[in-house]
Amino acid sequence: MSNQDQSTVKLMLIDGNSITYRAFFALPPLSNAEGHYTNAVFGFTQMLLRMLQDEKPTHVAVAFDAGKRTFRHEVFEEYKGTRQKTPPELSEQFPLVKEVLAAFGIPALELANFEADDIIGTLSRVADEAGIPTLIVSGDKDLLQLVSDHVHAALTRKGITEVDYYTEAAVRERYGLSPAQIIDLKGLMGDTSDNIPGVPGVGEKTAVKLLQAYPTVEEVLQHVDEVSGAKLRERLSEHRDLALVSKRLATIERNAPIVWTLDDLTYRGLPVEPVRKVFQKLGFKSLLERLPQDEGGEAAPPSPEERTPVQRINTAGALTDFLRRAADPIGVLPICDSEDYHTANLLGFALGCKGQAAVVVLGDELTVTHLRDLWSSDLEKVVFDLKQLIVLLDGHGITLPEDGTWFDVMVAGYLLNPSDGESSLADIVQRELQRHMSIPRIGDPDYAESLARFATCLPELKAHLGNALSAQEQDDLCYRVEIPLEYCLARMELLGFRVNTDKLKAYGQELSAQLQQLTQEIYALAGTEFNINSPKQLGEILFDKLALPALKKTKTGYSTSADVLEKLAPYHEIVEKILEYRQLGKLQSTYVEGLLKVVRPDTERVHTRFHQALTATGRLSSTEPNLQNIPIRMEEGRKLRRVFEPSYDDWVILSADYSQIELRILAHLSGDEALIDAFRNNQDIHTSTAATVFGVPLDEVTPLMRRQAKAVNFGIVYGISDYGLSQNLGISRAEAAKFISDYFAKFPGVARYMEEVVETARRQGYVTTLLNRRRYLPDIHSRNFNLRSFAERTAMNTPIQGSAADIIKLAMVHIDQALRRSDLQARMLLQVHDELIFECPEAERESLADLVRDNMENAMALSVPLQVDIHAGGTWYDAK
Repeated sequence: MSNQDQSTVKLMLIDGNSITYRAFFALPPLSNAEGHYTNAVFGFTQMLLRMLQDEKPTHVAVAFDAGKRTFRHEVFEEYKGTRQKTPPELSEQFPLVKEVLAAFGIPALELANFEADDIIGTLSRVADEAGIPTLIVSGDKDLLQLVSDHVHAALTRKGITEVDYYTEAAVRERYGLSPAQIIDLKGLMGDTSDNIPGVPGVGEKTAVKLLQAYPTVEEVLQHVDEVSGAKLRERLSEHRDLALVSKRLATIERNAPIVWTLDDLTYRGLPVEPVRKVFQKLGFKSLLERLPQDEGGEAAPPSPEERTPVQRINTAGALTDFLRRAADPIGVLPICDSEDYHTANLLGFALGCKGQAAVVVLGDELTVTHLRDLWSSDLEKVVFDLKQLIVLLDGHGITLPEDGTWFDVMVAGYLLNPSDGESSLADIVQRELQRHMSIPRIGDPDYAESLARFATCLPELKAHLGNALSAQEQDDLCYRVEIPLEYCLARMELLGFRVNTDKLKAYGQELSAQLQQLTQEIYALAGTEFNINSPKQLGEILFDKLALPALKKTKTGYSTSADVLEKLAPYHEIVEKILEYRQLGKLQSTYVEGLLKVVRPDTERVHTRFHQALTATGRLSSTEPNLQNIPIRMEEGRKLRRVFEPSYDDWVILSADYSQIELRILAHLSGDEALIDAFRNNQDIHTSTAATVFGVPLDEVTPLMRRQAKAVNFGIVYGISDYGLSQNLGISRAEAAKFISDYFAKFPGVARYMEEVVETARRQGYVTTLLNRRRYLPDIHSRNFNLRSFAERTAMNTPIQGSAADIIKLAMVHIDQALRRSDLQARMLLQVHDELIFECPEAERESLADLVRDNMENAMALSVPLQVDIHAGGTWYDAK
């Protein structure tokens, strides 16, 4: 590098491969007028603009990998060998990224036989030695090894929207190690993304503990005899060569033969016209708006929300005045002191509309009740997570009106991009408005003001998302199902489900006794005591001592996974005992101990959180605790439902469960006459299927025939393969293939539907449910057989499972509304996929059953009748 005056120099080195890769997977598919994919280029360019504006570097370079092979492959041929092939939609964007860099006047650096990391490592070393402040921008934690007094790192935290800054102190705080020890950490624990093996069985915690005692891999290996734990000593001794090779692979080369000088990396500010031309070519309209009008601008002008002043409101009069001037619609975001909206304190609100932003500070002069004019006004209110707002306000005695003036960008964004799962508000702004904004963490000084600026984006988001929903014919699903459902779910979360903790503790003691008994029985059968929870020790007992057939091996030894043990069960009595031990252990730790932690002492109830915008199929999920995942296939698991009781002694729990709803939807979607006739005639569908496939009368169907037909019926819904069916039924693949072939021959409508829905997915890139819920399937054209096959199975299943989710959501909305119109005291407590759980006085049991059955069975008209099974009892267990 040259001897340029270093007092004014600031160098920024960007990991081009890492940032481009992350941008590709962080943003939905985008393309320009010429049909070229541009999402990775767009995300990279956003990050570049942001870092140029925030960091104001004088020198910039972006490093790229020059090819697939580097000097590391000479050390370890399998280096990066497990990485999937780069998607062609991403590969074609790297030249466009470099075209953007050329327009910015920023060099794109490559070096044969070396990686981008090595270029960055060498340049940062030279800069460090010259005392030049340097910032490395990447998504790869390996680069933390380069951090020093003068060299810092900015690592993307999620996608490309947020970064974490690392100094030497920050690295020590995060890992308990110095930056230089990152290579030793990788040497011990390995790195699956780069196929760096490490020492089998050594994870991050163990590696950190070792390195805090012995600072390098070499010193760890020199002191193996002093390491506690016989198994760990054995692993380190046995795999010492792997540890040393892994460290070499993880070490960034800092003396690569670079030819660039500091002068070559000079950044002279934003060359507006060249950048404008490339943005026009790529179709980056939102970025074009941010460019200065004249040459010489060094940073993008502030966005509209950044230009909007934020008013601070702490009196009722000032709030009234603000609302009088507010444009329609208005964005509303709660300001809390915690992310847990069930226990958070509500500090105020961020309000925003066109040209106005405000932070409403709650206090003695301004309370939540003063916002009644906002809640009840005709202004359309745009929020992020309406359910959360309903729960928060309920704690202040405020009930939000269900008057159709509320729009939730979280739900709307989810409907448009279901595979993204739960997105943050920043993610949705980035994706839909192509604008980068960061939300500070709760407690940061500018947290409230930042939320106010986000609130000004909400009306624009509403217009954007609303138009997209209409174009995709999903506005009915949003306004008639998803948004009304948020009120219903909020009521269910607030109510919770009563748990008898005395019963729960007694059940835990019962499990403990059973586990102790099983432990002794397993020891007796093994002929020795050992750690049953250790896969290594269990493998030694089963395969070395008892000589059972080893069906599968892993890098660390014999596999003792559940599927392996199930196949070994016929060989030895100990296997069934171990499977039972594992099941009971999971019940004890996950459910008994887990539930006891989340029962609220003030209510004696668990208040699960329903996630409405998480699954790609539209199904609800449940956390804290997950009440949808209580195991019920074994009696010991079902017993757990005994601890769930109604709120009062003279009340009962009522369960309403859709009967075979997915098969009924399959009959409707496929139009298969045989399947439709079976449901219309109220036949047992599995017996009817068996009779049809095997060509025997209904009364001659054997239990084995019915079991096989049942496996195929449910397997067809999930696009089962002959291999999958053979595993389920314990038959050969040839027999399974014939069974599936015979099934499709007898139910030609189903076969035709499966073919057509896959072809539809190939043609349009997505499939839909009965209420037009979409699921995009980008892998439907993948060259990777496994990815493509999974996408095809997903295409078959999503319209069925997604329609089932639509139907029960619609039923919940109707039931919730009907209950509030009625005089019944009954309340909805829980949804578990196809099942709804209620509580009611014993005297209301029949009335509630009639109301629920009517609304569930008539939620949607199909070509076959929907059927609901209803049971009631003193506990959730008794209601089944």
